[in-house]
Amino acid sequence: MTAVEKRPSQPQGEGGGAPPLRRQIGTIGLLFASVGSIIGSGWLFGALNASREAGPAAIISWFLGAVMILLIALVFAELGTMFPLSGGIVRFPHLSFGSFASYTTGWITWLAAATVAPIEVEGALQYATQYAPFTRQHTVDGEIVHTLTGLGYGTAVVAMAAFVALNYVGVRWFARVNNVLVWWKLGIITLVVVAFLVTAFHASNFTSAGFRPQGWHGVFTAIATSGIVFSYLGFRQGIELAGETDNPRRNVPIAVIGSVLVTGVIYVLLQVAFIGALDPGILTRSGGWSGLTFADDFGPLAAVASLLGLAWLAVLLYADAIVSPADTGLIYTTVTARISYALGRNGNAPHALARTSSRGVPVVSLVVTFVVGLVIFLPFPSWQQLVGFITSATVLSFGSGPLVLAAMRRQLPGRERTFRVPGGHVIPVLAFVSSNLVVYWSGWSTVWKLMVAVLLGLALLVVLQLVRREAPPLDWRAGASWLLPWLGGLTVISLLGDYDGGLGVLHFATAIPVVVVLSVLVYVVALAVRLDPERVRALVAEAEAEAATEESELGAAPA
Repeated sequence: MTAVEKRPSQPQGEGGGAPPLRRQIGTIGLLFASVGSIIGSGWLFGALNASREAGPAAIISWFLGAVMILLIALVFAELGTMFPLSGGIVRFPHLSFGSFASYTTGWITWLAAATVAPIEVEGALQYATQYAPFTRQHTVDGEIVHTLTGLGYGTAVVAMAAFVALNYVGVRWFARVNNVLVWWKLGIITLVVVAFLVTAFHASNFTSAGFRPQGWHGVFTAIATSGIVFSYLGFRQGIELAGETDNPRRNVPIAVIGSVLVTGVIYVLLQVAFIGALDPGILTRSGGWSGLTFADDFGPLAAVASLLGLAWLAVLLYADAIVSPADTGLIYTTVTARISYALGRNGNAPHALARTSSRGVPVVSLVVTFVVGLVIFLPFPSWQQLVGFITSATVLSFGSGPLVLAAMRRQLPGRERTFRVPGGHVIPVLAFVSSNLVVYWSGWSTVWKLMVAVLLGLALLVVLQLVRREAPPLDWRAGASWLLPWLGGLTVISLLGDYDGGLGVLHFATAIPVVVVLSVLVYVVALAVRLDPERVRALVAEAEAEAATEESELGAAPA
């Protein structure tokens, strides 16, 4: 029989106990947290980048990207209704596989989330350069990037501080501000689609230079590297904020699934409108889709609007290029703090991260998020330099979800599930395969950097284990038995592949079956080494006790 770990006492607040995170976000608030996070800076660049990579077949890329992310979202919708806890993506692996699995996946999740707010700020400032010298243009490894100037860095610090200040006021005010901004963003993107379709639609653009000029290789590359998956990743906010919504069993599935469906339709229509709106002469002068370029294409949608004579729409797009990234940066500041909070609750990080203020806000986690964001501006001062890394890291962090779901169906078969994914193992396996394929398609130059970051996290884990007096057991067998072969296998396959610096041993027809085989093997091993039901029930009991404490103080929440 496995002994149940004796957890250190939870951090105490001023009143003798840590005030809980408060359930002040309703159905629309949670849905809009996900939608608002999805519609960030990615859609402003994605249509052009995907067209260069896949041509008109970028429409397929957006559709397939939505399907793959939806598979992952379905998994987390079931988990989110079983365990409506803030920072759920970090905490779910802890319940099924223990500390090592939750620490490793939590580190990847936190690293990905912590970089999003700074990148969104950089995206906004890049567009705002037309008003003031916030960025300057450079060429790095043959790629044009826009890095922050002194003025840009100072403005970025102010923006990050504003995100923290608004979060400190409390999650209800976050939801109110975010709801207004999301209505704005939905309105702008819908207006762009309608205006482009009505003003000009050149059907010949879909065939004149080839529908799939770079074959299926280009279609799948676009999914991972053109901002397509990056543009869908915000669905996670419905999970991360599940502990702060008034009816999680109803609201979580609506937010997680609804956000992907709504934005998926919008993005596909936007890609169609973008391709149809281009002057065929631009495509001819560019020599095809891969070389597509036109005046002011640093802001492609606004540039197309100007070329169509829609100056008023270009003005709105330049304004939205500040609003959309800023709103997503606000959301990710909230979520990154909740991930830190969850790591503290799991016992995988200093307990101070789980300490909350009298408003129920994880203050220490917010401060850490702010400081890390400022540090990230220094080595990565441009939007372009981190997008691929963030995409791969986030999708990799989602990979543990399908494994947790499969394990929980055996560990807690009688657990109430308000929402249940149909089809047995089919959707969890497909979701796991989808996560791994996106990481593979991102290419070797991104994957090796991601794995170095993972190794850095493992080194920090060793330090934590050595310096902490009451470090929780690592549950090595339940976590490392599948996690290390999984990460190692992805690294080797990426090195052997033909995406962005790989050796080219594996190609399109051979790499996908290899990724599928690795995924199935890891899935089977994870099921075999999962924690025993008694241990899981003990860990879940702790989570339920925490949730009960939060519910008991709802009446004290300010109106």
